[in-house]
Amino acid sequence: MSLLTLSSLRKSFVSPDGGRKVIVDVPEFSLEAGQQLALRGESGSGKTTFLHLIAGILAADAGSVLIGDRDMAKLSEHARDRLRAESIGYIFQTFNLLQGYSCLENVLLGMAFGGGGVDRPRAMAMLERVGLSHRLHHFPRQLSTGQQQRVAVARALANRPKLVLADEPTGNLDRKNAREALALIRETCRENGASLLLVSHDPEVLGAFEDVRDFAEINQALKEVAP
Repeated sequence: MSLLTLSSLRKSFVSPDGGRKVIVDVPEFSLEAGQQLALRGESGSGKTTFLHLIAGILAADAGSVLIGDRDMAKLSEHARDRLRAESIGYIFQTFNLLQGYSCLENVLLGMAFGGGGVDRPRAMAMLERVGLSHRLHHFPRQLSTGQQQRVAVARALANRPKLVLADEPTGNLDRKNAREALALIRETCRENGASLLLVSHDPEVLGAFEDVRDFAEINQALKEVAP
C-alpha cells in the first residue's frame, strides 16, 4: 500500500534573467508503507526542493503530493504545517536544533506542533533510544556533532511519523559517526514503523541501502538540462 504518491509534481523559481527555471518535474513517484528508499543525486540537482515539496515546506506549482489520502499540495500553509507535524519527521543535514534549548526541550518543542500534544516520557524515551539519556539537559553547543545528529533523529521520530525524510543526514559527520548515524536512522524508522526517504550523493551512504534510485530517473527537469 502506497504511503506517499506523487503525480505531475512541478516547481520552478525565478531565474536571474527574469524567466522561470524548472527545478522539479516529477510525473510520478511512490513510496510504500515501511519502505526505505535512497535517492542518488548530485548537489544542486533539486533533491532538497523535492523533499521540501513532499513536506509542504514549499508549495508546488502543480501536481499532487498524497500522504495517505491527504494531498499536501492542495492545503493552505497552516494546514501543510499541521499535516507535516502529524505525519512527517524531517532530518536536516545541518540538524536545525534550537541553540537556546536543551536536548529534551528541542524534542518536546517538535512534539508541540503535532496533534498528539507533548509527551515528556516519550521524548525522554526517544533520547534514551539514541543514547543520550545522560544529555537531556545539555544544550546543542555542549554536544559533539554526532550527538547533535542523534537529537535530530529523536526529534524526527518523537511524534511517531508515518514518513521520515532525510536530507544528506550524514553530510556533516566523519565516516565513523556517519555510519553509526545512518544505522540509527534506519533502525529507529523500522522500530517505529515509519517509511524512510533519504537523499544523498555519498556512495557509502547509498551503498547501505538495498533500494536505491537515481533522482535523474524521476525528475524530468534534470533531463531537460542534460547535454
